[in-house]
Amino acid sequence: MQLALKFQFERAVGEYARWRAVPEGQRSDASGWWWGTAIAAVDEKATMRLEWCVTLGVADESTYAEGAEVFIKALADQTHLPWPDGFPGKSRATEGA
Repeated sequence: MQLALKFQFERAVGEYARWRAVPEGQRSDASGWWWGTAIAAVDEKATMRLEWCVTLGVADESTYAEGAEVFIKALADQTHLPWPDGFPGKSRATEGA
């Protein structure tokens, strides 16, 4: 697995954890910039670190491909994406819309 992809994936897992920590009603839509990382990892058969498996809610010793599916599912039904300053929680301007 390429080191750059591993770094991107680690960043996405951390963002996913911060996003999930926001109560659902106050949470922004999923981060659109996860898409590239998820697509790059969709065929990766290497095993993820245990902490990442726990964070993503997948079984121990899951592959990066299985982790990528978590990001893809988070994005699948969205019709728009948050601005970076409106992530991980909804911005005040968005709440009234």
